[in-house]
Amino acid sequence: MFARSTTFHGRPENIDAGIRYVQNEAGPMLDRIDGCRGLSLLVDRDTGQCIATSSWEGESAMLASGDQLHEIRERGRTILGGSMQIDTWDIAVMHRSQHGECCRVSWLEGDLDAMIDTFRMGILPQLEQTPGFCSASLLVNRTSGIGCATTCWETQAAMVASRPAADEMRNRAASDSGGSIVDVHEYELAYAHLHVPEMA
Repeated sequence: MFARSTTFHGRPENIDAGIRYVQNEAGPMLDRIDGCRGLSLLVDRDTGQCIATSSWEGESAMLASGDQLHEIRERGRTILGGSMQIDTWDIAVMHRSQHGECCRVSWLEGDLDAMIDTFRMGILPQLEQTPGFCSASLLVNRTSGIGCATTCWETQAAMVASRPAADEMRNRAASDSGGSIVDVHEYELAYAHLHVPEMA
């Protein structure tokens, strides 16, 4: 399974318009593209940053969709009123018990195979015991050496309460992979229609 993320650096006052666009237009359009397994949208209402992530059955389907998605992305950029960055990923780990209302995203660089092993064997079992935990995924880009770990939480309060444990787990993943933490950001989960099978 593969994923493509588009990070929009938009304006906070345009967030609701962007969510409506994904719900009413972009999401349904993606559902009609061969090989697409859905879309999610994370938003930060304070900064205007949004991440739209589509999932794909295979790399060929993802690459073949480029022309179809160009217009959808450009329309999203116009609505949100900012720049955008596109990244592609292998989906290394996906574990979901339910959808939540907010997410924490951590970007790390290092030995990706070691990072995947730590995430699967050390971090997932600990996350499953954390109150309010809903799901976790790890996406990797082997060209850049970056891993993108996302955890989803039932409520904002649960996510906030998990921060100390998340810091420890993130540091362990960076240490075990001989790498470092690039960035960490928390978001509202505004749209959740990713249909990726269990890959834990």
